[in-house]
Amino acid sequence: MSFVFDPPPQPTVGVKGGGLFPVRRIFCIGRNYADHVREMGGDPKSSPPVFFTKPADAVAPGGAEIPYAQATTNLHFEGELVVALKSGGKDIASEDDANALIYGYAAGCDLTRRDHQTRSKDAGAPWDTAKGFDNSAPVGVIVPADACDLENARLRTFVNDEQRQDAPLDQMIWRIPEIIVALSQQFELKPGDLIFTGTPEGVGPLLPGDKINISIGDTLSLEFSIV
Repeated sequence: MSFVFDPPPQPTVGVKGGGLFPVRRIFCIGRNYADHVREMGGDPKSSPPVFFTKPADAVAPGGAEIPYAQATTNLHFEGELVVALKSGGKDIASEDDANALIYGYAAGCDLTRRDHQTRSKDAGAPWDTAKGFDNSAPVGVIVPADACDLENARLRTFVNDEQRQDAPLDQMIWRIPEIIVALSQQFELKPGDLIFTGTPEGVGPLLPGDKINISIGDTLSLEFSIV
């Protein structure tokens, strides 16, 4: 049976060395760096991570010129490590099994309409409009896991060449395999899933004309601009 209109294109992210990674779903974790939890007014000892999602077509490629998000006056950057899955499952039991699902890693940015998020928190409402808008998930080129060294890596975010974030990945409250295990208890993970693993302190607003550069260690990077 034919479609009643042409289906939209498959969202993809480029892969180092060539090829495209097809994006199925985008999962995100909040409150995963203690200093950022404090920055947002929480207590890292009592505030468990928050899971939320973005639509697959929120992906924007490295080098993109991203329009300032509509319906907001407070668009924020959140530099993050992104995990790309090559396989999946439900109720994954061990960290070894979780690590075996990983295809590679990328630098990403969880763009956030902070004013929407604040209103949602105050009302106890979902975060969808704060997180899941158009172009809200810029992602750099994915580097296959066997070519990516994250040991002792730091995540750094620059806006207009001014450093805004700088933190070692080992400051994560939940480590990558723990995130995958926890997600698999709530969702059936599948190939093509991306996981944004949280942001350290230093998040802040963006304006039209700003240029953003995010680097993680020596192998992962993302550049884009707001127009």
